[in-house]
Amino acid sequence: MLRIHEPFHGAVLNHRHGVQDEEGLTVAVVGEAPLERRVLVNRVEAEREGQRFEAVITLTELEQDITAVCDGTLGRLEHTVRVVWDRDSRKRYRFSIDDNSFWLRDVATERYDSLFDCFYMRMLKDFNDRYGAKFVLNIYYETDDGWQLHSFPEDYRGEFEDNADWLALSCHAYANLPNRPYQYASPQKLISDIETVEEQIRRFAGEQTLSAPTVIHWGMVLPQALPALAEHGVRVLSGSFRRSSFGHDVHYWQDDDRCEWIARNEALKDFETGLVFSNIDLCGNRVPLDEIEPQLEEIAADFRRAEIMDLFTHEQYFWPFYSNYLPDHADRLDTMIHWVTENGYEPVLFHEGFLGI
Repeated sequence: MLRIHEPFHGAVLNHRHGVQDEEGLTVAVVGEAPLERRVLVNRVEAEREGQRFEAVITLTELEQDITAVCDGTLGRLEHTVRVVWDRDSRKRYRFSIDDNSFWLRDVATERYDSLFDCFYMRMLKDFNDRYGAKFVLNIYYETDDGWQLHSFPEDYRGEFEDNADWLALSCHAYANLPNRPYQYASPQKLISDIETVEEQIRRFAGEQTLSAPTVIHWGMVLPQALPALAEHGVRVLSGSFRRSSFGHDVHYWQDDDRCEWIARNEALKDFETGLVFSNIDLCGNRVPLDEIEPQLEEIAADFRRAEIMDLFTHEQYFWPFYSNYLPDHADRLDTMIHWVTENGYEPVLFHEGFLGI
């Protein structure tokens, strides 16, 4: 058996994974091969120790194959993985907020003079003013009590357009309920709901405010829906990819090997669709205030996860009428954004460039 274990097929690699210079990114390739067989990795002879082999090669292309070959009396063995070199990578974070609908209903009902007279939107604007933070708000078409997005007025379109450099709107789902709406839904149903929401975003907020989806509600769609999402313009899908008591979840039906790798790293590219799967690092409504900085510090200390912070929370926890309201939710966001800012992370939007760059 000949197999490359690291880098993993589809791995997104940056300067932290090796040594980067004008020639390329030099990385170690590690795998296993039959004993005492000579192994070449992209024509570089590997060092052997038992079944283990290791070779140091230089990546020079943004996407490149790594091929290990060994010949012997039993014939030729070969294994290839393909990786992505995030050549222009730098420390960055993106902030995504799921389940948005309450602020839309509030603004539409109250008809504020300004979009930012709504406390929720004012909070986000304050984070932008103080830290330069950028947000993508993943929205529903319909609230649980039946209010629908087509009722949102066009009065604030100018404000949306003026703030589109840091405030993006994206489809999350048609509605909050039922749970897991697209886990077994047809690609046609998924794309139809996305188009329904996007039509409204264009109407009341303008084309420049629209972001392709980066988080589908519950992080689950059928595998056959992934090409449809890519064709629609989706480039990144964020999830947790972690194992629960019943297996991996919120993982877009990626297999166990991929999920295990993504959960320990930052991002993995699926070359068949062109989609990149991103590992959510921290969810603000799930982490107590006093644990946020220690968790961020732990992530930043791991070279595999330190370069890109995929930060996340949910809108409903900001609202006092919500059953699970968190009085310190805004403080949690402040702590998250303050920490990444102080530690040199640049705010980005994933739908711009490659993972925000």
